[in-house]
Amino acid sequence: MESESSYKTRKVISIGTVSELTGLSERQIRYYEERKLIFPERSERGSRKYSFSDVETLIDIANKREEGVRTEEIRSELKRKKTKDDQASRSKMIQGQLNAQFGIRKK
Repeated sequence: MESESSYKTRKVISIGTVSELTGLSERQIRYYEERKLIFPERSERGSRKYSFSDVETLIDIANKREEGVRTEEIRSELKRKKTKDDQASRSKMIQGQLNAQFGIRKK
């Protein structure tokens, strides 16, 4: 599971490839970045780099935009989802620490 997480979150995909994968133009992808919906990393040369998770998010954003959802609403939804995911990760980490502390193993 950990390796699945790392390949999904590693930011190694160029904007051109993301454009091909999503059907969005590079301009649309940059617009979603400007609207704080997606957060690519920058390479040493300044190129945007995206993850598979970013690609999934962009497809979701594009679908919502086609349905008429405003970018502000999408941003709020993405923040809520991130908060929920962060809380779930934190709970899982704490449970793992407790299990390790008390010698509890999953069967």
